Amino acid sequence: MEGVAMLKQLIGQLQHLLDSSHSHSLILQPSHHTLLFQQQHPRWTSLDVEDSSVDDFCGLVMTAGKSGSFRMSEPVKPPPTKKSRRDRSRGKSSGRSCTTEVMEQEIWKDFPEDLFEAVIARLPIATFFRFRSVCRQWNSMLTSQSFSQHCTQVTQANPWFYTITHENVNSGAMYDPSLKKWHHPTISTLPTKLIVLPMASAGGLVCFLDIGHRNFFVCNPLTQSFKELPARSVKVWSRVAVGMTINGSSAGSGYKILWVGCDGEYEVYDSVRNSWIRPGNMPAGMKLPLSLNFRSQAVSIDSMLYFMRSDPEGIVSYDMATGVWKQYIIPAPLHLTDHTLAECDGQIMLVGLLTKNAATCVCIWELQKMTLLWKEVDRMPNIWCLDFYGKHVRMTCLGNKGLLMLSLRSKQMNRLVTYNIARKEWLKVPGCVVPRGRKRQWIACGTAFHPCLTAVA
Repeated sequence: MEGVAMLKQLIGQLQHLLDSSHSHSLILQPSHHTLLFQQQHPRWTSLDVEDSSVDDFCGLVMTAGKSGSFRMSEPVKPPPTKKSRRDRSRGKSSGRSCTTEVMEQEIWKDFPEDLFEAVIARLPIATFFRFRSVCRQWNSMLTSQSFSQHCTQVTQANPWFYTITHENVNSGAMYDPSLKKWHHPTISTLPTKLIVLPMASAGGLVCFLDIGHRNFFVCNPLTQSFKELPARSVKVWSRVAVGMTINGSSAGSGYKILWVGCDGEYEVYDSVRNSWIRPGNMPAGMKLPLSLNFRSQAVSIDSMLYFMRSDPEGIVSYDMATGVWKQYIIPAPLHLTDHTLAECDGQIMLVGLLTKNAATCVCIWELQKMTLLWKEVDRMPNIWCLDFYGKHVRMTCLGNKGLLMLSLRSKQMNRLVTYNIARKEWLKVPGCVVPRGRKRQWIACGTAFHPCLTAVA
């Protein structure tokens, strides 16, 4: 506080000199307070324009103007000279060393214990992989009720993506869009003899279904909290659509999972009861078969689940709280392929490939609630779409929660792109390469999930 007060006094003296001088050159002399401040705080340096070190500061040169006011101008600099690679690398290393600060033990040893959880809960999720190994106490925070409460107070950032690659279907790869980095966790609890695919997510948990559509699993990819769900009461081995919601604001209040088949059969799993229940039959007004679009993952908004159907074109919804089914006939845009539902701030979106003649482009639509029609709101940049010209491109949407990951592939191309719906921002994703490998992996499927350290399956 003393240093801040002295700095404010120095700024006040400088302002006083500016106000009192109108026609003379300005020379700053260090005051008694400044010299005293330097003696007490040797790391602080006063601003002296007579010193050659002025270039290290803001490059401040003051000259009198015609109107009597002072103007800011940059000092004359010598022409730039090219530095050798050794000098450039030496400068970078010295810059890094200057910005590195050592945490003094005398200060941090008295840090209140009850604040550790609050601080760790606000660290980037990626640091979780490192801080668990610090000590047993930090590792045990994941099961602490107080730490869970701190995590719920932190606003959720962008979702991560859990994906399965064609080359390694028995292990997943997670992508962190904030760091633009791939993680390759080993979830030892997932069955190794079965191929399990991520189907849905909620509250930091991911729901998996084996490729034979028989067994369900729930897992937290960060903490590897794992659970195999009990067998379903209805024996349906055909393909099903899956949706997942949480009961409250976090997975700690429980979660529910819905599966539905094209023939109208469906069940709901309640984690609180740890059992499957069949709330009722499909209403008579629902057209069967449902002709579900299995390429499109279910969209969850609060307790509502939305599924895309193709005949007739539209959306089927189910309310997990009331058990009510509804259907909406919404014609799809013309020349549309590989389309899937998405969601952003409670608004239902549509993403798909728009192909006409030999041109192909990724387009984004928004559902108009009044007219129940799709309105185009954005397109992929044209310069990117030129790479698709004349190619048979297929697209898979790996996430539908505000931030989308799109896998675009053809015989000559394998590209991953993220799209932020709120910002209308397109970004290219670095290739997924397994550790100690060189070949880029082909993404087969995946889902988005909000990383949560305290979600328990």
